[in-house]
Amino acid sequence: MGPARNSRRPGRNLSEHLLAGGGTITRQRDGVGSDVLRPDGPAKARGEFAFSSDLRTERMLWGVTVRSPHPHARIRHIDLEAARRSPGVAAVITAADVPGRATFGMVVDDQPVFASDYVRYAGEPVAAVAAERLGAALAAAAAVDVDYEVLDPLTDPEAAPTAAPIHPDGNVFRHVRLRRGNREATGDVVVEGDYSVGMQDQAFLGPESALAVPGADRVDLFVSTQSLHGDHRQVAASLGLPPERVRLHLAGVGGAFGGKEDLSVHIHACLLALRTGRAVRMHYSRRESFVGHVHRHPARMWYRHHALRDGTLIKVEARIVFDGGAYTSTSGLVIGNAVAFGAGPYRVPNAAIDGWAMRTNNPPCGSMRGLGTPQVCFGYESQMDKLAAALGIDEVEIRTRNALRSGDRLITGQRLEGPVPVSECLGAAAGFPLPPRTPAGSSALPGGSNLPADGRRVRRGVGFAVGFKNLMSPEGRDDFATVQVTLDLDVNGRPIAMVRCAAAEIGQGFVTVAQQIVRTELGIDQVFLEPPHTGMDPAGSSSASRQTWMSGGAIRMACRDVLAQLEQRRPPSPPEESSSGREGSLEALLRAGPVTATIEHRHAPTEPLDTDGQGSAHAAFAFVAHRAVVDVDLDLGLARVVEIATGQDVGRALNPAQVVGQIEGGIAQGLGLALMEELVVDGGVIRNGSFTDYLLPTAPDMPPVRIELIEIPHPGAPYGAKGVGEPPVISSPAAIAAAVRDATGSPIGRLPIRPEHIVAPHPRGE
Repeated sequence: MGPARNSRRPGRNLSEHLLAGGGTITRQRDGVGSDVLRPDGPAKARGEFAFSSDLRTERMLWGVTVRSPHPHARIRHIDLEAARRSPGVAAVITAADVPGRATFGMVVDDQPVFASDYVRYAGEPVAAVAAERLGAALAAAAAVDVDYEVLDPLTDPEAAPTAAPIHPDGNVFRHVRLRRGNREATGDVVVEGDYSVGMQDQAFLGPESALAVPGADRVDLFVSTQSLHGDHRQVAASLGLPPERVRLHLAGVGGAFGGKEDLSVHIHACLLALRTGRAVRMHYSRRESFVGHVHRHPARMWYRHHALRDGTLIKVEARIVFDGGAYTSTSGLVIGNAVAFGAGPYRVPNAAIDGWAMRTNNPPCGSMRGLGTPQVCFGYESQMDKLAAALGIDEVEIRTRNALRSGDRLITGQRLEGPVPVSECLGAAAGFPLPPRTPAGSSALPGGSNLPADGRRVRRGVGFAVGFKNLMSPEGRDDFATVQVTLDLDVNGRPIAMVRCAAAEIGQGFVTVAQQIVRTELGIDQVFLEPPHTGMDPAGSSSASRQTWMSGGAIRMACRDVLAQLEQRRPPSPPEESSSGREGSLEALLRAGPVTATIEHRHAPTEPLDTDGQGSAHAAFAFVAHRAVVDVDLDLGLARVVEIATGQDVGRALNPAQVVGQIEGGIAQGLGLALMEELVVDGGVIRNGSFTDYLLPTAPDMPPVRIELIEIPHPGAPYGAKGVGEPPVISSPAAIAAAVRDATGSPIGRLPIRPEHIVAPHPRGE
């Protein structure tokens, strides 16, 4: 495909959600490859869509979590009497009231439902209250009196291995050691550098919220999440209830980006509902959301690259340290990805990389778009620019010479099968014409109209970066999706397909693609998606760029199974009769009753990395390249991105307009990581936990984005399509940093780039 040029409302009650906001039906014939509008788009545009924070029901209570102000402390005593006597309070609970498993976790159950002996990060839950009104619940929460013995926090991840353990499981979540090739190999030219990346927040617009509705020894939880069944396992275990007595329903999700894979309000809301026998609603404030979910891991990295004089890479050495905060979450997977992708999409015959994910008393970190790859991309791409400068080779040329091709092996030893269009992505990004110079006096210069730039002190830079990432879950994890498709007649005798799929729609557009697949395969107009809940079979998490491949693939297979079953009903017909004749029509075949197919779909198997970091750990890969053009004011220390151009490997665009939207959104997050987004953590405490102080890119900050979709279908994917949501955020920050470096001559070694990194003395003497 060619370049793409590119109020507060009343809350809905529960019945309205189920009848109006949950299911989606369409009567469009648009199938795979079309720019189909999102079925939930009109309601969202009109402000009528029911997000999880909009849910209400009769006699509902409000729940509030009591949190520690200290990053590290021993709990001596918790006094609940004043809180229990507060007006309107229905329940106050602590760790003593958890009937089942006292800890939870996505991978390792190491995080307490409520802290009972020690708190390990500022914001850790110690109690929860339910009251008739939100104000009453907040007052009661403030009345909970916790006697803390404040301890010195461990905040330096580099010190974690030798520090006193702050958790029974120790201070190192995972060490990944990768060794490949000749450890004594060296190059004609050697460059090295230190790099760091700050803590980025997912900054979704819809904070964590849920409505828990109790029954007789059971509970229904309507919650904003990325993984219904992953949450269900943890929630049921802590409630001490059989899984069949706990049902989770997907409520409208106002964004996630990895931050809603971990539990938040889930167990607290359910415990309060079961204790009181009444529905309980919990909804984090923005400040609470900043401490109530995981963040992107801050990183410290050291790299050394060896190359021949013609630019051929010989060896990459690296030391990577990620700060995982207080609890495991997905830190093990994240550091595994960081090491496996730590040399970039290049042929590297020799590698020695060590990566650690450390436990500290800083806020917990876990999944965020890119899963460890944006951090290392900044490191290895900064090194590629250093090599290019040392060798006098063009930045694009040195990348092209070393770009991976189909049949090459990664530093993990895995052989790349199928399309590997690294050079194509880079060529597409580099091939767009450069934008014209910004006129002097323009408000589009750094600083805008409030801080007008002196055009004589504005420098323009151009930077490139290339990245790649795995699709689906890595390292031998059992990754599958199960769906059910039923084809029947509606009340008017017209064919209708009903799809049961527990995949979470978190804004990525899976509901659109799912319906496109059904319409393509069955050739019908009407498609109904049942609202997801854990009464359905699992579809896995909406993460790792996996749902189109996994659940979409399962839907396609189920549709084909349905057609095969229908074919068995078709009566024999003379050769001269059309198979679509009246007796053999779809409507006629369905008069005998509905046809149902249930399919469990798995991708090709993967394996854990061994003790040398070797193994076929990933099912498939997506590749991307970015070119950034940036204007920099040397006096103000401000940078403004003029344009981003990208070539992205998408396999096949099932909905091109939706793909472009995902690319633009990912680049916006990448721009934020490059220039403005960072949670400032001081002594273990977040100091800028609000949208006033945590800076996000807004519409005026976004430059024009020029996009070339590289469509080379992957043979193992449904219709050849690859996930597209994560690659845009991987190499866009590195490209922006390279452009700032090009404009200033400053050795940009940290993200986000701050004014002091720009106004420092420049090697150019400017």
